[in-house]
Amino acid sequence: MKNLLQKYEDKAPEIIFNWKDPETEAEGWTVINSLRGGAAGGGTRMRKGLDMNEVLSLAKTMEVKFTVSGPAIGGAKSGINFDPKDPRKKGVLERWYKAVSPLLKSYYGTGGDLNVDEIHEVIPITEESGVWHPQEGVFEGHFKPSQADKINRIGQLRQGVIKVIENPNYSPSVSRKYTVADMITGFGVAEAVKHYYDIYGGSIKGKRVVVQGFGNVGSAAAFYISKMGAKVVGIIDIAGGLINENGFSFEEITDLFLNKNGNTLFADNLISFEEMNRRIWSLETEVFMPCAASRLITKNQIDEMIKSGLEVISCGANVPFADKEIFFGPIMEYTDGKVSLIPDFISNCGMARVFAYFMERRVQMTDEAIFNDTSNTIKKALQNVYNQSQSKTELSKTAFEIALGQLI
Repeated sequence: MKNLLQKYEDKAPEIIFNWKDPETEAEGWTVINSLRGGAAGGGTRMRKGLDMNEVLSLAKTMEVKFTVSGPAIGGAKSGINFDPKDPRKKGVLERWYKAVSPLLKSYYGTGGDLNVDEIHEVIPITEESGVWHPQEGVFEGHFKPSQADKINRIGQLRQGVIKVIENPNYSPSVSRKYTVADMITGFGVAEAVKHYYDIYGGSIKGKRVVVQGFGNVGSAAAFYISKMGAKVVGIIDIAGGLINENGFSFEEITDLFLNKNGNTLFADNLISFEEMNRRIWSLETEVFMPCAASRLITKNQIDEMIKSGLEVISCGANVPFADKEIFFGPIMEYTDGKVSLIPDFISNCGMARVFAYFMERRVQMTDEAIFNDTSNTIKKALQNVYNQSQSKTELSKTAFEIALGQLI
């Protein structure tokens, strides 16, 4: 596996598009790792200090993710080095998408990512640049549909991603109008844990859970796993955290979701981040869901959790371990050898899978059909891992072997 991984990491990407904004200090890159299947896909992110190497590693990660979520295309990513809080952000995005629009019309599909919103920024701004939909390039390059079929599928995709969830089984509040895009990634992270216990033995019910990060992904993952009967015992977020060793009730978790301050945890009795960081890793817990930023988890934190009964990790964040390697650094490898580590490209593939689902010919547009499709995709991927090795360790190693076998 390591040789395959090294070969994959070392292979130069097919296309690197570099842009310098004529009006600000912003600089952007689109990295297309390969045009496997005639196209490539991956979202657009913006942060101060971002560089081309970050975009490259994310493009390679997307390609691995597509082996699970579909469609069978190459991985890509766009990144802009610019402060997303700067009032000039909208102008930067407008000029960026105008520059990159020929790729989006031909063979590259994009979406929202860190600090770039799919619904309020990507879709309307790409439309202004003459792109029918941010995923148009995937249709053009990979599916090659007729004009009528392309119009139909783009309409399906547009409607599906922004679809308001009506089924109370999938939403913390039907009156609040949460969309599929708001909830699906966190849903997948929780479903991965349920499927893990169903396949490898045991039950999600009563399992103690620690959640890191309470943004879109972490809060949704906490909501769904609590609904399944697991007990969230600790939440750590940039704003602070909460501990309840007996587990928060489903109603309490739902209230915390609904009372978020933007994308951060909010509660009257919030414990400071410093104190949470001292206490949370030694809480008795079986399940850990890292859903904050990439490259945060240290070996010491993992050791503390293993001592406290950790069984399974379901990654909401891409590459949550504090390794410098693109994929499989020493901390990840160590963790994979000690506990059941469900890799990010399986557990957080929800949004990529939703795109793939709506790109297919006429699909059901019900909440149940959309969420079941993501759930079944994750279940199938975990079953494939189990079929190759029944061991409860080295899940990630086995999953990478399966994925890389399709790419190299």
